[in-house]
Parts: sequence; structure tokens; C-alpha cells
Amino acid sequence: MTDEAQRPALAVRGVSKAFGTNLAVADVTFDLAAGQVHALLGGNGSGKSTLIKMLAGVEQADAGTIDIAGSTLSLPDMTPAKAAAAGLSFVHQQRSTFPELTVAENLAIGGPGFPRGAGGRIKWSRARREAGEILERFGIEAHPDQLLGELGQARQTMVAIARALRTQGEGEGILILDEPTVSLPHTEVALLLAAVRRQAERGQTVILVTHRLEEVFAVADNAILLRNGRLVDEVAPRSLTRNDLVELIIGRAVEEVAPTGGAADAPVVLEVEGLTAGPVGPVDLTLHAGEVVGIAGLVGSGRSSLLKSLFGFLPAEAGAIRLDGRSVKLDSPRRAMRAGFAFVPENRAEDAAFPELSLTENMSVSVLARYFKGGRFLVRRERRDADALLETYLIKAQSVSDALNSLSGGNQQKAIVARWLRRDPKVVLLDEPTQGVDVGARAEIYGLVQRAVQAGSVALVASSDSEELAAICDRVLVLRRGRIVGEIPRDQLTSNRIERLAHGDGEEEVA
Repeated sequence: MTDEAQRPALAVRGVSKAFGTNLAVADVTFDLAAGQVHALLGGNGSGKSTLIKMLAGVEQADAGTIDIAGSTLSLPDMTPAKAAAAGLSFVHQQRSTFPELTVAENLAIGGPGFPRGAGGRIKWSRARREAGEILERFGIEAHPDQLLGELGQARQTMVAIARALRTQGEGEGILILDEPTVSLPHTEVALLLAAVRRQAERGQTVILVTHRLEEVFAVADNAILLRNGRLVDEVAPRSLTRNDLVELIIGRAVEEVAPTGGAADAPVVLEVEGLTAGPVGPVDLTLHAGEVVGIAGLVGSGRSSLLKSLFGFLPAEAGAIRLDGRSVKLDSPRRAMRAGFAFVPENRAEDAAFPELSLTENMSVSVLARYFKGGRFLVRRERRDADALLETYLIKAQSVSDALNSLSGGNQQKAIVARWLRRDPKVVLLDEPTQGVDVGARAEIYGLVQRAVQAGSVALVASSDSEELAAICDRVLVLRRGRIVGEIPRDQLTSNRIERLAHGDGEEEVA
């Protein structure tokens, strides 16, 4: 075998990065074999994101090199331009594509640009022809003149991948996919993963960052595991069980979260009749004490809108809502909070977090009135309560004075959950509560929610992750075009059944 054949597609050597006294990445070294999908795994705060940013040149390493295509590059000197020139191509979960532009335009923007003729005019016929060739090369079912937004989300991501790789030769360079499926429904995930697998079979080397272990088992040839900034193992995922892989990722076994067992004969906590709000309705639902009820449906089905209407963000146009038998009017978040509702929104960064404020301030913002007495704000009491919340809600932080954005994603999410559960709400509304959260934090978050509902409240969980809903819910309601089209009870609850009903495959069913 020649030296060329034996050479890894990418060799990472001695990469380190510290933020103050915090060592985010510590002397990480590994090789990537060509033509394989390599999953980069680790819990929140393990160093994955920092490592990817250093490879991209947007974060400067303190030490380390990479060897790629026979060249050695210093990571402390890496820039985005150098990364691109070396053949490192990135597709992030927040894609830099433009739904309102055509496929051809998207392939040109951010790529080599538009072909131009005399006077700098764009040669549109050539641009369309080149786009068609790229679509054929990457096996994407789309037309160059089609608006990107008309494609499904998986195909939009595939266009982003094709754009990133269009100037590379077959199998050249490294494709880095940073949680590309985080907002995709189940069927779209399968479509995208199949495309990634095809690319690897054609010789492309892929790094896949994901928290979804089913994706690792579906497409990854190899897994690189980071914990606390250090490389802890490299394994072939298919040689392990799911529990084995979870334990390697977080360093301990995770207790599986089981449904709470809320019963139909338990007291009714929440009743909704004929609720119509924006794209939702009319909707009827009844939740009994101790229940965790899932809300499933495709993108645009009304999952988020239903929760927003129950928290007063989306004004109700018709319908009645009763809490513990009392009629309540939920025309604003203030009224919903006073009635006993809590809401953890889907977009933590934009709608829930105060990233620059301290952990204490983020957790106390929902109960500020508790800390005013005689015109004074009780700072010490607020700090003491925050310290207690760290332990109660399993939040890992050096101090409650730390800025929220200094915590890992999972710990930020637990802080948002703590903000609301400390109010002892009667109804907990959770929209994609574990999106982008590692397996350890995910189990902890649902454990906290279940502890809350066992005290007599209820939880309504909207999620695009059907496997998660099947694992933690007592029953699941499926939305389609803003209306409930089916209810799946616990004894019939599977991810496959949720997906089939969400897509309209088979008869509508109501338990």
C-alpha cells in the first residue's frame, strides 16, 4: 500500500484552547480515514463546538496543527480563508441559504459566484446549466429555477452541502456538518442522512456533529468522543449498544426516563374547548393531573402556535379554557403566568435567554416580586435561592454570578426550566425543550418536568422528535393543519405511529 493510500484525510494534532482558566479543548489528537462518516460526539460543554470553530478559523487555537492533503497548517494561525483554501467545508445548523431565491442563485451565492460576460453581466443560461450539473452530481431532486423555499428542508440542506463542495473534486476535502438535522422532521432527516451516506460512499470524508444517537448508528463509520475538552475514545458505533454509547459520551450511565403514569381518572387540570387562534383550531383537549402529553405534527402543523395561544402570546379568537374547573382568560403572558402557566419556548437564544445577564438574574426574572421588601431588593436572598436552584435543577456552573452564555447549552436550558418550575406552575408548556441538548441533559430535563407533574400539575410537550415523545409521554396528540387529527394512547405509542399519523398515512384515529 502506498503512503498516499495510508495517509489520513485529516490528521488533528495536539489541539488546545483555554478561555481564562477554563481549558475548553485539551491536547486533542485524532485521524480521520477518507471516505467515511465520522461522528463528533460529546455532551454540552465537551469542546465539540470550540474544536469546530478552530477548524473553521473563527476561533484561534492556543496550540495544534492539522494535516490535510499533504499540507500542515497551524491552528493558531487559521483563518476562514485558509480553512476554505485547505478544503474544509462547513454547513451549520443555521444555514446561510436564501429561501426566496432560486436554487441556481443559492448555488452561486457564497460559492464561486455568478458566471459573467461583457460588462459584468450575469450569464443566466450558463448559471442555470451549471446549477443543473451540480444538482445531478449530488443527486438532488430540484430544478435550477425553483425557489429554494419550495424544497423540503432536507433538500435545502443538500443544496447547502452541494454549494460547499461544488469547487472540490470527487471525494476531496472535508465536509463538516454541524447539527444539520436539528430542526428537521423525521422523514426529512432520513432523506438527508441518505444523501450524506451516498457522499461518503463516493469518497467524501464527513464530520457529523449531532446529539441524536439514532443518526450516529444510521450513518457513522466511526465516532470521536470528547468529554470535558479531552478525547476519551474512538469507536465504531455499530459495535456498541445505545446505552454503551451514552455512557461513553457522558461518563456515566443515564437512567431512562419513563412516563409518569398520569391516569384518565385523575382530576382534570386543564380543559380546552373550541380554541381557535391564528393557524390553530378549533382544538379540544383535556389534561389530567400527573400527565405529560405530547404534541406532534409536521412543520407548520400548529404545534408552537397552540402552546403560544395557551400562554397568551397568540390571541384566541374563539373557545374556552378552564383550569381546575375555573374559566380563565389567557389574553397575555402576564395573565397566563398569574393563572399558573409556564412556557419554555422553542428558540431559547431569542425568546428565553438573557445571555449577558448572570445565571441568578436569568432564574429569578420570573419571580422578582419575591425579592422586593420595603422598597429594597433582597440581593442576598436572591443569591441564596439561586445557589439552591443549582442543586435542585442539576445545573453545572462555577458560580451563579456567571453569565448565562458562559454555560453549555444543556445547562442554559436547565436554567430556563428552573426559572419556570420554581413558580410551581399548574400547566407546563414546553416547545422543543431538548433541541440541541445532549443525552445526559435531556434525561435530566425530563426528570425535572416529571417531578413537577407528579405533584399534580400537567405538561404539554411539543416536539419534532417522535422517538422522544414516544419515550416520555403518557399519550400524544397529533396536529395537522392546526387541528388535532389523532390521539395515541400509551399502550399504542410508537415513533412510527406518530410519524404515520402526522403525515396522514392511514386513517385518522382518536383514542
